[in-house]
Amino acid sequence: MSIGQAFLGLLESQPRHGYDLKRAYDERFGSDRPLAYGQVYSTLSRLLKHGLVTVDGVEPGEGPDRKRYAITPAGVADVEQWLQQPEKPEPYLQNTLYTKVVLALLTGRPAAELLDTQRAEHLRLMRELTRRKTGGDLADQLICDHALFHLEADLRWLELTAARLTELAGKVRG
Repeated sequence: MSIGQAFLGLLESQPRHGYDLKRAYDERFGSDRPLAYGQVYSTLSRLLKHGLVTVDGVEPGEGPDRKRYAITPAGVADVEQWLQQPEKPEPYLQNTLYTKVVLALLTGRPAAELLDTQRAEHLRLMRELTRRKTGGDLADQLICDHALFHLEADLRWLELTAARLTELAGKVRG
């Protein structure tokens, strides 16, 4: 996700200080990976440099002065364009798990065990996400559903690969 565009979207409702922007972002989007303060201020600096936000006011604080940022008309246009642009689907044509399977086959290691271990880890995470989804609000439910659907697709791939290991081994070693 583009943190800059998320900040712009959050600033459309009202000007905010960097701290308030971080808190709003973490609450909405970063519950699993909160933003570092350095990332907040470097992003705001970049948005300011490109004319997408402006400093709306400065207030004295316990440390440095607190700047309040507001979105500019160019920032509104930028977030509008970003929202209208579809995300590129990620087909994952080459991934680490496939590489591990091939390398296990090439080196004579047990690829089936690797797949079993990965399947167990996927199932563990799916149980964890299902628990989180059950107790979560709508945003948590939607985020967990997204992750669960991807994990289900991975499980289908794991099963298919396990069923084709002998064939794959012949191609890899041949």
